Amino acid sequence: MKKRVTWMMLMAFVTAMLVAGCGKTQQEQDLQQEQDLQQEQKEEENNQAPDAGEVQGEDDANRNLRIGGMKGPTTMGLVKLLQDAKNGETDFDVEFTLAGSADELTPGLVTGELDMAAVPCNLAAVLYQKTEGQIMVLCTNTLGVLSIVDTGDSVQSFADLKGKTIIATGQGTTPEYILRNLLSQSGIDPDHDVNMEWKSEATEVVSVMMNADEEVIAMLPQPFVTVAMTQVEGLREAINLNDAWNAQNDSSKMVTGVLVARKSLVEEQKELVDSFLDAYQASCKYANENTAEAAKLIEEMDIVKAVIAEKALPKCNITFLEGDDMKAAVSGYLQVLFDAEPKSVGGAMPGEDFYYKR
Repeated sequence: MKKRVTWMMLMAFVTAMLVAGCGKTQQEQDLQQEQDLQQEQKEEENNQAPDAGEVQGEDDANRNLRIGGMKGPTTMGLVKLLQDAKNGETDFDVEFTLAGSADELTPGLVTGELDMAAVPCNLAAVLYQKTEGQIMVLCTNTLGVLSIVDTGDSVQSFADLKGKTIIATGQGTTPEYILRNLLSQSGIDPDHDVNMEWKSEATEVVSVMMNADEEVIAMLPQPFVTVAMTQVEGLREAINLNDAWNAQNDSSKMVTGVLVARKSLVEEQKELVDSFLDAYQASCKYANENTAEAAKLIEEMDIVKAVIAEKALPKCNITFLEGDDMKAAVSGYLQVLFDAEPKSVGGAMPGEDFYYKR
């Protein structure tokens, strides 16, 4: 009987232990399931939330400006801004394309590969017409910088250009139309009384003068007038075209270069555009007031050597105008070109939406 009781007690103990063990296992399973569920929820949240780097990347893309400019004064006022952007000292990034001529920049503006570009003023109007109003002018960057230079002494005035060959760059843009206008106002037919020989870049014009055995007459912009005078013996500035323009067109300024932007950029990121204009205005001021330092940046941009840039900057007429002042200068200049040759501004004067005002 004692053995039977002992056996029964043992069986009861084992059963209790088994029950307790099963209960513990169930608790552990429940706990594990709860932990697994929490882990799954956490992973799902992580997958749905954008990565911090991705967010930053998208924001950076929205603050990135793709800008084009030409070798010459229209880019010289931009160099401080480009340096600051490179050093992370602006609240936007810049991808800059330096071109030898405006023709290299035009496709990028039309297709949207460029957001902004420094171009000849009349080209801005032509692009406005070609894109059906999708190009806007933000500001001026350069007023008159063109001169007639002569390796001899036969040219003292516009009258002396009759029957001469003039080597130049800028066919179909501001330089050509300025020269045609001034020749016409001086009683010279630009299609019959002079022979224009066009080159793609100003450096080609300088090369022709350096290697010529006879007198050469050319039209050049700064800083290439200064470049040529250091390389071509006896070269002189025969006619300053800005002075000639002001004498014959007292109601308008000669606007050589402007900064344009795609209309979509202005409409979608006005704050970014305004921030850029603030930096650009400061950059133009820097170029005019700190010529030695700006000249070094110009050489780093491979525009011209610093020693040349420092001499040329005071003559480059780097001028930042925006808003109503810009509109008055640009519209007045374009009107003169339009009256002389409508196709020079795209066949019609631009509308009010061509001019950006903050």
